[in-house]
Amino acid sequence: MDFKLVAAYTPMGDQPEAIAQMVQAVEDNNKRGTTLLGVTGSGKTFTVANVIERLNRPTLVISHNKTLAAQLYGEFKNFFPENAVEYFVSYYDYFQPEAYIPSTDTYIEKDLAINDEIERMRLKTVATLLSGRRDVIVVSSVSCIYGCGNPEAFHASAIELKVGDRHHRKDLLIRLVDALYDRTDGELTPAKFRVTGESIDIMASFGEFGSQCFRILFFDREIEAIYTIDPATGQKLSSLDSVTIYPANLFVSTRDQIRRAVDNIREDLATQIAYFEGEGREVEAQRIKQRVEYDIEMINELGYCSGIENYSRYLDNRAPGSRPFCLMDYFPKDFVTVIDESHVTVPQIRGMYGGDHSRKENLVEYGFRLPAALDNRPLQFAEYEAMVDKSIYVSATPADYEIEQSYGEIIEQLIRPTHIVDPPLKLRSAEHPMDEVIEAIDAVVRRGERAIVTTISKASAEEVSRYLGRVGIRNSYIHSDVETLNRIQILEDLRDGRIDVIVGVNLLREGIDLPEVSLVIILDADKDGFLRNVRAITQISGRAARHTNGQALLFGDVVTGSLRASIVDSNRRRAKQIAYNFENNILPKSAKKSGSGQSSLLTQHNNEAAESTNIVAESFAEYATTRSAETANRSTVEDVSVTAESVDRLIEEAREAMESAAKALDFVAAARHRDRMYELQKLRKQL
Repeated sequence: MDFKLVAAYTPMGDQPEAIAQMVQAVEDNNKRGTTLLGVTGSGKTFTVANVIERLNRPTLVISHNKTLAAQLYGEFKNFFPENAVEYFVSYYDYFQPEAYIPSTDTYIEKDLAINDEIERMRLKTVATLLSGRRDVIVVSSVSCIYGCGNPEAFHASAIELKVGDRHHRKDLLIRLVDALYDRTDGELTPAKFRVTGESIDIMASFGEFGSQCFRILFFDREIEAIYTIDPATGQKLSSLDSVTIYPANLFVSTRDQIRRAVDNIREDLATQIAYFEGEGREVEAQRIKQRVEYDIEMINELGYCSGIENYSRYLDNRAPGSRPFCLMDYFPKDFVTVIDESHVTVPQIRGMYGGDHSRKENLVEYGFRLPAALDNRPLQFAEYEAMVDKSIYVSATPADYEIEQSYGEIIEQLIRPTHIVDPPLKLRSAEHPMDEVIEAIDAVVRRGERAIVTTISKASAEEVSRYLGRVGIRNSYIHSDVETLNRIQILEDLRDGRIDVIVGVNLLREGIDLPEVSLVIILDADKDGFLRNVRAITQISGRAARHTNGQALLFGDVVTGSLRASIVDSNRRRAKQIAYNFENNILPKSAKKSGSGQSSLLTQHNNEAAESTNIVAESFAEYATTRSAETANRSTVEDVSVTAESVDRLIEEAREAMESAAKALDFVAAARHRDRMYELQKLRKQL
């Protein structure tokens, strides 16, 4: 089946050109990669969806965290309702890896909590890929580079049942157990089966045909009928001609594989014991002997053990040092890889191996694991590169690696479907920033819009948040110490208007879609480094790029190289966007987002003369006076001077605002203006 894109809108702006260039680049046998530089809110996901439809090849989409992967999964599900869109991320709700700290002689046992629903989605993903379908999109985190079992063993353990086939019931039951299903006489739950007379009820490890519970009816040795049933009542729901029961775990092996693996484990165990004894390390020798012999007993009895992934090399019959099987082994050879937010995702893929290897080296060295545990690992970056043929890198700020892989050719997508222009970057003095911060936020709040303030540390984020709270601004801080669910709630509170400002550090960059935000404030913008380099400034300021009133205030006293480069590139993009709107007589409109989290871009516009007279006047003025990028850059860097006269004027304005608010019985606003007036009076004394 071919991919069929379903959307209420068509490519517009520079999307059609970007789509055509990306398709051509992927189909060019001389190129391994292509990079899409798409500004925030330009509809990059929709562009990629069009590319997938035209290429009509299985596609792996990699995101750098579960939350963004879930967002992409939902979007692609909507774009391709008739095709197979799957979700493959780590199935741990909580994971504490096994580790040993020699300096304190501390062994940390593996502790985890598995999300059963995500585990079923992972199983469904690999089953879909092995089914032979080509209209498959898998949205994944970097979990796709971790070991996940031999695809041949997984496929061999699948049980295909057809009406009319002959099976010995006992053999079928053995095959179900080999596929890691458990027999029960009670309630059916996923990966369990129940035998009653001439029927076998099986609750599959994931859903199929709208259900995951099947009843297989036998007449002698022949399958007489296959039904889907309600697992609670046993009521028949529908009849099937055939069904495939897939294994209940990705790490599944045949009995022959297990016997061979156990023999190899015993050999390596003897070698490792001899090594420790030869070194005079009796504790380590006894430790490895006890642990591995217990695991061998469990594998012989049950087919698996806790931590069986550490023996994956034996089960897969791989050579020492060889890479493990991973999700990409389940794809056909011609699949396409899309790397979302590639400037973050690529370094994450590159860094996974080192941390894993360092932790396991200690476990092996001190007798907690056999050396084969080192081969249960994420892919090394060179191994990852060898597995992917064609890659599409998607980012608003692509890094050097993506540019290199694209041979220096970048496909730009600068025109948003909403036709909103990039927010202007305005430099402000950092000598006394909070007065202007409060004034800018106050103007935004009066318009019913939202603001974001970014700092360079968690402590400063909390301090700024407390200060804003004292002057009556409804806000909340958000950083890595805030629980994940609380972070989500804070973002919802901002969107719903329960708070007006979020103060954060670096969590407000990639993937946060907040169309209500019209103001981004970047404190300490001149502190050049990871949090204030060109990519960071571009990403952070882009949070205001979904609103027609969007602007970014950058507070600093030195125009660093990063600031200058950010402003130059921002001016270049704005010039193109404004020119496009001017030439096509288009009125920008703010993006909107439904409560369900699905983006709905207001792309309709009217070209009639009456409509065109309402186009934003300052945009036309800016276009008419646009000069070269160098000239525009020089005019963008503003000099800010604080004089006694200017402070006196601000004090008087604050007093008038306080009195006006008090007369209107808005005492919260009055208190905010009073505190601002007090701060200004302190500043005046210092001048």
